[in-house]
Parts: sequence; C-alpha cells; structure tokens
Amino acid sequence: MLTDVTRQHTHVEIACDESGSDGENLTGGNTDVFAHASVDVPKECAAAAIREIRDRIRSPAEEYKANHLLREKHRAVLEWLLAPSGPLHGRAYVHLTEKTFFMVERVVDLLLGDPTGAVPLCRAGADAFGAELWARFLTAANALLWVRGEADAGTGTPVEAFFRAVDALAERAPELRDPDAADVLKLLGGARSRAADHRARLLAAPSLIPVLNPLLPAILQTAAYWRGGGRAVVLVHDRQNMLTEERIEWLKDTARIGGLRLVVARDDTRVQLADFLAGIARSVASHELNGRGDATLTALLRPYVDARSVWGDERSRGRLFGAVPH
Repeated sequence: MLTDVTRQHTHVEIACDESGSDGENLTGGNTDVFAHASVDVPKECAAAAIREIRDRIRSPAEEYKANHLLREKHRAVLEWLLAPSGPLHGRAYVHLTEKTFFMVERVVDLLLGDPTGAVPLCRAGADAFGAELWARFLTAANALLWVRGEADAGTGTPVEAFFRAVDALAERAPELRDPDAADVLKLLGGARSRAADHRARLLAAPSLIPVLNPLLPAILQTAAYWRGGGRAVVLVHDRQNMLTEERIEWLKDTARIGGLRLVVARDDTRVQLADFLAGIARSVASHELNGRGDATLTALLRPYVDARSVWGDERSRGRLFGAVPH
C-alpha cells in the first residue's frame, strides 16, 4: 500500500497517459474506447510499484506496457495492481469515452444545439436500424465533422453523404419502438444548411480544438477531478502530438491548472503507472461494451472510473460505473 508523503510544493503533480487514441478517426480506427488515466502517486512509491510489477512478471522487455499485465498468465499481477490493497487504490482516476456515443453527441449538438438527442439515437443503434445502415451513418457523421473526412465514392460531399445516411435511417422510423429517436432523425434532416455552414468553416479555418478528438475533453475532466478541495494541480503527461504549445496554453487557461508538462513515459514511473491503468481500463471497458466482460476485472476497475465518463451503452454502463443508465 502506498504511504502518504508530505508535499513540499505549492502544487500537486498528477501523472497522465491515454490509451485508444485514433485522433478524430472514431469509426475507422483500431479501438472503440478511449481511456485517459491519471495517478496521484509519489515518485518513490511509483518506482517501487514498477519494481514489484517487474519482479512478478519477469519479462526481459525493457519497457512494460498494459499488454504484459493483460496476459492470462499474469492475471494475479493485474488483480494485485487494481485491488484495494494495491498501489493505485484511492490514488488513481480513469475517464472513459465510448467513441461512437461521443461522436453522435457531437454531431447532434452541432446540428441541433442540444446533445441529448444522441441518447435515443444510440439506444436504437444497429439493433433497430440494422448494422449496415447504422455503420454508414456513423461513418458519414465522422466525415462531416473531421477536416480530413471524405465521402464514399459516388455519394458526393460529406454533407450530402451525411444526409443520405440520415434519410436512410429515417425510413426505418415507423418501425422504431422509441419515438424520441424518430424525432431526432426528423430534426437532423432539417439541419442541412447548418451542416453545410459548419463544413465550410471547418475547411476554411480548422479549429484549434478539434470537435472529434476525445483527448482534450478528457484532460479537462481529469483536471477538474484532481482540483477537488481547491488543490493547485500540474499535469505531467506522456508526449502526444495533439498536445501542441497552443493547446497546452488553452488547457491551462480552461482547466485552471498550474501547468502541463510533457515527458517520455519510460522516464517517469508515475506516467508508466498511468499508462498501465489506461490500457487496462480501455481493454476491460471494450470487452464490457462488446458483451465479453470479465466480472472480476470490471469490479476491480469500477472504483477508478469517472461516473461522468462519455458512455451511452446501457448494457455495460451499470457494470462499469455502478450507475443508473441514461
């Protein structure tokens, strides 16, 4: 168990890392969950935890990653790391983002001025619309909001492709059990001019804060969590191309933190622990999302997970967050 250490500085350093980053490519990437983990662990305690992990796993790898811990033969080490008696309990936090829900929230908010319509739309999802039509809608929504997004061959511009996809879903509206989903589709169908205006602005001057990248919102949530009690916080984050000097300045002002310092994960054992937790959380959450959850690991992860995570899937929400679904 970690021991409390008297801090000599006016701020607390929180070490952070992420797992599952595909930038703004939320439908064609390699992962369906984005996880941002952070730990409040003194350097000496983090170093001791890393030594313990290496002693238990005994892999010749120079740098350990979450995949080492996720191997079945190292299950005992993984459970030890997350357990109440382990080195992270009470000192770590994970913000999860279900990428599909995050994207649908963004497109609904942009076009309708209110993100709540994403809930019934995602609740219907592939089960109501069919896997092919739902996937086409998601791909088109991604392309509409992404500066690099392109329409499929033969479907015209991203705006035209998106509204073809909306119309295709709307044709299934009479079959929907939830009238709210049908209402959202009707409203989206009338937002063509707003979508075209947004697309034109996006191409003319890409925003400093991309609407589809989940990293920056996750960092804002992380900062808000650790600032609890009025603490002054500095984030120590693994290097990430998204974290340019301009965006770091924006984060400092918006999140009201004392600073954000980028480091190489292998050079900071605290960030290595955050890296382990992010990778583990992404894997456990993805398995739950896809109906392949491990009850033991999910229960061990639950105390670390932010109940305000961006998550729309009702079947997995209660298991991951211990919270009532939307």
